[in-house]
Amino acid sequence: MNKTVYIIGHRNPDTDAVVSAVSYAKLKNLLGMPEYKAARAGHLNPQTSYIFDKFNVPRPEYLPDLIPKVKFFMQNEIQTVTEDSSIWESIALMEKNENRVMSVVDNDGKYCSLLHYSGFAKGVLSILNPEKKHRFPTTIKLIQKTLNAQPIYIAGDADSTFKASIHVASSSIETFEKRLAAHSSEDIVVIASDRKDIHKICIEHKVKLLITTSNCVIDKELKSLAEKNGVSVIVSPYSTAPTSMLIAYSMPVSSIGDADIKTVQVNDSVSKIKDILKDAHCKYLPVVDENSKVVGMISEHDLMKEPNIEVILVDHNELSQAVEGVEHYKIQEVVDHHRIGAISTKNPITFINRPVGSTSTQIAGMYQEYKIAIPKDIASLLLCGILSDTLILQSATTTNVDIEMAEYLSSITDLDIKELGNEILIAGSNISGREAGELVRQDLKEYSEGKVVYTVSQIEVGNTKEVLTRKEEFIKELEIECRSRKALFSCLLVTDITTLSSIMLIHSDPKFEQFINFPKQEDNAYYLQGVVSRKKQLIPLLTERVSNYLK
Repeated sequence: MNKTVYIIGHRNPDTDAVVSAVSYAKLKNLLGMPEYKAARAGHLNPQTSYIFDKFNVPRPEYLPDLIPKVKFFMQNEIQTVTEDSSIWESIALMEKNENRVMSVVDNDGKYCSLLHYSGFAKGVLSILNPEKKHRFPTTIKLIQKTLNAQPIYIAGDADSTFKASIHVASSSIETFEKRLAAHSSEDIVVIASDRKDIHKICIEHKVKLLITTSNCVIDKELKSLAEKNGVSVIVSPYSTAPTSMLIAYSMPVSSIGDADIKTVQVNDSVSKIKDILKDAHCKYLPVVDENSKVVGMISEHDLMKEPNIEVILVDHNELSQAVEGVEHYKIQEVVDHHRIGAISTKNPITFINRPVGSTSTQIAGMYQEYKIAIPKDIASLLLCGILSDTLILQSATTTNVDIEMAEYLSSITDLDIKELGNEILIAGSNISGREAGELVRQDLKEYSEGKVVYTVSQIEVGNTKEVLTRKEEFIKELEIECRSRKALFSCLLVTDITTLSSIMLIHSDPKFEQFINFPKQEDNAYYLQGVVSRKKQLIPLLTERVSNYLK
């Protein structure tokens, strides 16, 4: 299985989280590691969308969750066989590649059935059963390929399927003629040796196909008669016994494929397919895409292996903020600039966490550490990440490292810091016409303190007036978040990018309200002078009040 390492930011990602993932994945690729791929754990907010469109950079893959899925465990390097291939050819391919099963597909690659040894044995034994008169589907071309036979004359379409009635010409002339007469309505295939009298009778009775064995060819006169009567003639290199045995394997593989085996899709959860896999007697299931084309195979053994993905977390280090299901996979690294929360890993990892204004600052620094030139489009993204997370280098989180890195990226890209900063802040600050629920959840993070959890969302606006006018809409959405998470409170930090201050809207447990001693602007709304950073300013204030509440 080819391994993919997803580099991904937190849920409800902001600009810094998304551009950090894209830029770090690009660095890994430039270092010769193509398995690293950027991803995002949520939809892009208007500001981030604007930035990716402005610099014409492809958006990273959207991963709504990392709940264990079929695609993370399946075998994706597989072989298939088309339904019109012979059983002999198909089994030979399975043996050559040591496959226990193989999907049978149509000419468009869509799943038809599953070839496995128990199904193969059952199908062939039914044909070779001497107690039953059995005719099996095949074509002249399949018979020829299976026997490695030399064509002498082929009448009509060699690919046309017919029900073959097989007869070995080993009896007397009289008995054989009676047998041909008894089966005259069938598509007769005769296996004969070098007996010219038998050859002539077969051609005169206009059998479907005459197979001569041991490289014996018919006379030229009989060949002319065969052409006249529309009788196909081929020459087997084998003697009569092996030719008789091999011909049964000329059936198209579709005739013995197990069509009862269910398929699963790449995005099916592992929990969903376990019972289906358990019921499959061969313990394998074909994996198909949305168009029913076979893309892989999964077995019970595959589910016991390590998944084919690992992750790197950027711009967060708390599992409560990470994409759902991340705990099932190996975390290779964490690159962040927030407080260190509760995270546990099975193995030692690279953990980079510095008190700077944005993760983008750190990623840009890593390009310098590895002495890798930053592509211009990536440098533009990183500059936007820094300016967005630091409010154009004015936030309390801004450090000299952020300022120096922003100036460095500005020189690379020829982008003016203040002009670009204002442009992207304006792009993200327009909330007119947007639903309150969307705004509350576009940049929402969950935190835990002791036995309680709480959420803090943040939006940036040019003026807080519209938010206050629509306050009840926002409070209602905060109440929904609070109840769904059984949180102590849910709040929204609304930052005014012109005054560099904020208001905080909150819905909380009534018992917690007495601990909120910020200046009250109106019911459920508090004014926070000079507070623009959730990470460095608001979270420490809230942590202190939660601690007092828990005492």
